[in-house]
Amino acid sequence: MPGLIDPDRLCIILVSTRNPLNIGAAARAMCNFGFRNLRLVQPYDLAFREARSAVGASSVLTDAKVFATVADAVADCTLVIGTTAIGHRQMQHALHILKDGASSILQELSAPSDHPSRVAILFGSEKVGLSNEDLSHCHWLLHIPTGDKQPSMNLGQAVAVCLYELAREAAPPVPVTARPRASAEEVERLTTVLLETLRAGEYFTTQSLDSKVENIRRLLRRMQLSPDDASTWLGMFRQILWKLRAKN
Repeated sequence: MPGLIDPDRLCIILVSTRNPLNIGAAARAMCNFGFRNLRLVQPYDLAFREARSAVGASSVLTDAKVFATVADAVADCTLVIGTTAIGHRQMQHALHILKDGASSILQELSAPSDHPSRVAILFGSEKVGLSNEDLSHCHWLLHIPTGDKQPSMNLGQAVAVCLYELAREAAPPVPVTARPRASAEEVERLTTVLLETLRAGEYFTTQSLDSKVENIRRLLRRMQLSPDDASTWLGMFRQILWKLRAKN
């Protein structure tokens, strides 16, 4: 996770999770993207700390905190966000699509303050999601766009997708080094040798000559070759042309 925010200020809260493997998968996703603050509200099976799906993320499970209620789990958070597949639920909250929601979360986490913000993202049980009572603790809701035939995601996957979007939004842009391009003269020299090679190989017919020559010239320019690439191709075609002429 980029150093723009303190990852401990983001809490992933799993509510009434039924399958310990999903808890392990969520922990692994958190570890993948540099987050560590996992909280659980009444997990169905307290053996989740041994979940084999938490590959490389055992410390996240070991340090996870268990709470009796959602209110207790979010008590120290300044922004609480619920996740929903929407379905037939009537929305009582503002709803943000994941991309827009991620931007809002990062703004909250990076805002300067004497009392740094702590954000909680709530994920409901695999069977029914978050209840209306759970959602009553939320400021707004987050939705991952999915297909109509299968709108609900696996819990571990949903956590991974949300955290990926946060990490992607927070990542600094990758500097792009301008790639030098071959000059028009270098490309035309390559074009000439390529056309000679094709003629020697009897690629052209009289009827198609003009149109194919134009297409080849345009093709080489669309490739945006570097000077080194143009030189390499030129040497290759010269060798092929020499071999073709030697046979004749």
